Amino acid sequence: MLINGERVPGANLDRSFFVDRIPAELIERVEVVRSSSANRSGDAVAGAINIVLRDALSLDGGYIRLGALHWEDSEYGQWGGTYGAVWGGQVGPGRLLIGGNIQDRRNPKQKFSERYSEPGGELTDTEAQTDTRDGTDYSANLSYEMPVAGGNLELSGVFVRTDRVQDESSIEYDEGDVNDVAKVNANPLDILTDNWAVNSRYEREMLGGETTFKLGYASIDDEQFEQEEELDVGDEVIEGERTRTNVTDEEIQAAIEHKIKLGGELELEFGVQYSKKNRDSTVFSAEAEAEDEPVFRALLDSEYGDFEAVDGGINSIEETRIDPYIMLSGENGPAKWEAGLRYETTDFSITDETVAAADRTNDKDYGILLPSASVRFKLSDSDRITASVARTVRRPNFDFLSPALLEGEYGDNDFIGNPDLEPETAWGADLGFERRLGRRGVIGVNAFYRDIKDLIEITNTGAFSEQAQDDYDDAIDDGATPDEAAEELVSYVLTAENVGDGQVWGVEFDLSTPLDFIGMEHTGVFVNYSWLDSSVDDFLGERRFNSQSDYVFNVGFTQDIPTWGAAFGATYRKQGDAKSRIVGEEVVTSYGGDLEIFIEKQVASNVVIRFTGSNLLDSSKDEVFDKFNTIADQIDRDYDEFEIESENAGPVFQLVARMAF
Repeated sequence: MLINGERVPGANLDRSFFVDRIPAELIERVEVVRSSSANRSGDAVAGAINIVLRDALSLDGGYIRLGALHWEDSEYGQWGGTYGAVWGGQVGPGRLLIGGNIQDRRNPKQKFSERYSEPGGELTDTEAQTDTRDGTDYSANLSYEMPVAGGNLELSGVFVRTDRVQDESSIEYDEGDVNDVAKVNANPLDILTDNWAVNSRYEREMLGGETTFKLGYASIDDEQFEQEEELDVGDEVIEGERTRTNVTDEEIQAAIEHKIKLGGELELEFGVQYSKKNRDSTVFSAEAEAEDEPVFRALLDSEYGDFEAVDGGINSIEETRIDPYIMLSGENGPAKWEAGLRYETTDFSITDETVAAADRTNDKDYGILLPSASVRFKLSDSDRITASVARTVRRPNFDFLSPALLEGEYGDNDFIGNPDLEPETAWGADLGFERRLGRRGVIGVNAFYRDIKDLIEITNTGAFSEQAQDDYDDAIDDGATPDEAAEELVSYVLTAENVGDGQVWGVEFDLSTPLDFIGMEHTGVFVNYSWLDSSVDDFLGERRFNSQSDYVFNVGFTQDIPTWGAAFGATYRKQGDAKSRIVGEEVVTSYGGDLEIFIEKQVASNVVIRFTGSNLLDSSKDEVFDKFNTIADQIDRDYDEFEIESENAGPVFQLVARMAF
């Protein structure tokens, strides 16, 4: 994911950035970048999405947006608002763009699970769960461009605050009997995250070409407070845990880049890009327990013990990257091409204060050479072929590298990191054909292939989790035989490993065009279909990559009515099943179709009102879990548990007025 062609630091463990935190007013366009280039980060195994933001030169004037949102998750529904304003114009010697946005968000999910002894077997229990995520995002941005000392200076800054509550609650019933409650659980989570970044960019002619200097700083502060309390009705015990989490992440990025014309259409570009990340995490928890409690209640502050650091809860990460590159590009008749080399060096260190001193610090240094080449060949004024080949890289998630044991990290399963993980690398090739249809239409097909080395996936160590071992010991203490107690051994210790080599390939079809060639110039249609497949070997043989859908489909239309100053349209999305398999568990996830419509009307020369309805089919995500105690049981299909879970969130409606000035 790129913003203005640059890699964006993110707060998440996989370095990702939540792009839905970027207000729509700031976005000028979104580009799909299929081929890698030496002057961009190589973290793009599947290609890249580049979000191009408005700059100080892109707007002269401004607009205000006011809107209301409605979610149908209660008798009277829930309401929220969306407010935004942007202005751009001449200020002093340069151009200024300034904006702000407030956006209410809500995602009210309902989940229902049925658990059986095996497929078609006895129903053992059911669980009804609500999972509501309710919050507000605040953002502000500024961009200023002006001429300085014979060059052009651009200064920009952005601030995003997310204030959100995630409230989960559930009730489990023995054998699906609503009169036989087994467990009651409440799990609220408060989140406050501040992201801000400042960047500078200076370009000027010098040294026989054009030189660019870049310097940026990004900071993330994430505070979370989670409380989970659960009543075991049979034992009349309420257990509670409170967790305080704070993550601070600072990253400095800098670059020097130079372009030189070598004559004709030949251009040489070279430079070096630098980034320094420092990330500190603290996680503390406190526990409580109340006995002889037949009815669920909230535990008191006085019943909780002192907060103590959890395993892996106090750690710091330092990551330094120095990435030099060189790239040659040119144009020969109908062909435009580029070829380059990029060498990415990474110096990584993670220090965990909660493990033994001998294992406290783990360092890893590596360098990866990333060649890339691409060509665009113009067959005619309407037809073009594109081809590219490149080597790319994917670095491990931060939590995958920590050696600490994290209890209950994946459902009931524990997780322990692997400091010896190697980054994934991939050789990839893309081949595409594109044809222009009239003045505004385009149709294309693109085929891709990736040969991935050192694929990173979550695997099962085969060891049982702390909770499973405690439940086993409790069953023995209560007089159960070892075979009877073994029924409690249902969760494991997971880890991350380089599982070997794999391949992924597919074909994507795109069509986006107005229907003016059949006399419907005010009607536009678009279709996108991607077919995906992959192959990797695991303990049971060949399979697809975990959690990869076999297809993704989008289709829609827009209809303008100029005489009414109105427009309307619809989009339908669907993706295929995704399968996942590790030791002890297999999951098939199915996704329902999503329908979105909009109606837009111009009510004055500078005012437009737009109504949008999303998730109108109230689509669900359905998951089927096959669970086993051992690899032998998994091979023999001797089930420990078979679970069916369904989740849906309901439709969302939005009414927005936009006034330009």
